[in-house]
Amino acid sequence: MPTTKNAIVETLIDCGAKHAFTLPGLGVTWMLDEFHAQRERIDVVLTRSEQIASVMAQVYGRLTGRPGLFMGQGPFASSTGAFGILESYFAGTPMVVLTDTSCYDGFGMYGVYQTMTGDYGAADVRAVLKTMTKFTAYATEPHEAVYATQLAFKHAQLPRQGPAAVVLKSPIIRREMPEQTRVRLYPSAGYQAFTPARPDAAAVATLAQYLRDAQQPVIVAGQGCQNEATRSLLADVAQRAGIAVATSYSGKGVIDETLPIAAGMLGTWGAASANRMLGKADLVVVLGASLGPDYLRFRDEGVIAPGRQRIVQVDVDPRNAGWVYPVDLAITGLADDVLRVLATADLGSTRREARLAGIARNNREHGFGVVPETAAAPGTMHYADVVRALDRFLTPTDMLTLDAGTNRIWVTSRLRLRTPGQLVVPAGIGGMGWGLPAAVATKLVHPQRNVVSLIGDGGAAMTFTALSTAVQRGLPITVVVANNGGLGMVRDNMKERRIAVDFPPTDFARMAEGLGCRGIRVERPDALLDAMAEARRATVPVVIDAAIDPAASHVPVSDY
Repeated sequence: MPTTKNAIVETLIDCGAKHAFTLPGLGVTWMLDEFHAQRERIDVVLTRSEQIASVMAQVYGRLTGRPGLFMGQGPFASSTGAFGILESYFAGTPMVVLTDTSCYDGFGMYGVYQTMTGDYGAADVRAVLKTMTKFTAYATEPHEAVYATQLAFKHAQLPRQGPAAVVLKSPIIRREMPEQTRVRLYPSAGYQAFTPARPDAAAVATLAQYLRDAQQPVIVAGQGCQNEATRSLLADVAQRAGIAVATSYSGKGVIDETLPIAAGMLGTWGAASANRMLGKADLVVVLGASLGPDYLRFRDEGVIAPGRQRIVQVDVDPRNAGWVYPVDLAITGLADDVLRVLATADLGSTRREARLAGIARNNREHGFGVVPETAAAPGTMHYADVVRALDRFLTPTDMLTLDAGTNRIWVTSRLRLRTPGQLVVPAGIGGMGWGLPAAVATKLVHPQRNVVSLIGDGGAAMTFTALSTAVQRGLPITVVVANNGGLGMVRDNMKERRIAVDFPPTDFARMAEGLGCRGIRVERPDALLDAMAEARRATVPVVIDAAIDPAASHVPVSDY
């Protein structure tokens, strides 16, 4: 007779899971023999912490469009593992969490340590996960474990995508699973099928008319545009009609940012050119973006203003259109479906040259893509030097992951990305420590591409052991640690009142050597380029410890 764990692993495979990211404990440990038996069909990736595993699963989901599977023991999956789950929740990426109540048969109510049943003396893993998932199921019977897994994959993939969790009552995992006569189980495929909402033809025709009439329309592109089909369509439609494209943070790099239609990334720490361009628009077309206050300078009316501007919002979830700002037209559907229709329409071809001239004037006036001249203390570099090095180094075969902090601000505001889809950023909670596990997962998904990760020393110290997985899996990545000896962004904001922001000297190159990687210390911009070139040729992960002037600030990045 099959066991629950056997049925769970089979169901994971039936639902399309090809990788599982974990630091195993209790219930997951009990399932490992079944994963071993199915190791040719599903690959279990070992990490050094639940935080790292959850980030890798989240990035896997983002890059593949299929749910990334994160497995961990209840108390740890829902605490240290919450990092990647929250990123998935806020960023809208598909993810499935498989965990347990961490209890033993018959002892769930006795306050056994680590117990997460929700009883007296225990914590409640289900309650915790429900605060950060779209869907959480609690399986107390073997057949419920199978059905819950099927539904979790379904909910994770439905718009708006996000994390779904399966909590298993631990003792059922090893229990035999008799055939159900009343509650029958069915193949997984039938639960996964759905047809996405198609945009209303009349609404899209109205949008086309709005675009024909607009003097200076601007498209705000967000996470909903970050797929290959939409990126290509967006560039074609916008170029043909001379429509400016500004992006949210998660939409950064959705088009080649050297194109004449590109205005840059919006936000307080975005490009002034993007903020100003949007402020000049008479028509704002929002594609797969939330219009969140954080990247519109917290409702700065100089950036966007209902009434002064006509606003059209396209989103796969009708709840998102008209969520932050009232809109003049809401279209429910995928961005690529809308763009496919617009590609056949006249969107103001006679206005194209005037629109392009307006974009060019705006970008010149506000220095789009211009990296300012900076100075650094002897033996150190400035963040501007890192941006210049990346600009010279990155090719269409490279991927770039970022973390949190000043280094990210400089790259997203000043680096013009030429390869659409090249950038991978934490677009949900945006926490420190995300970038390095993200790079490992990116390399796993795209083994043929060179993966570069730029992180600060604060974030590096949090998840540096992700390199252990990279070494074990034979994934050569390039990690550039912008080492300024502290929390640069916080330090800048405190000005002269510095407390709890400075770290003792840390040699990340030597730490990397101890993990089986190559470590390089650099103190000059030309040496950084040489080190990245060396890393591209390496067969092991390479960590470049780049000395950054502690006085280098994020404050002068944006003038608006």
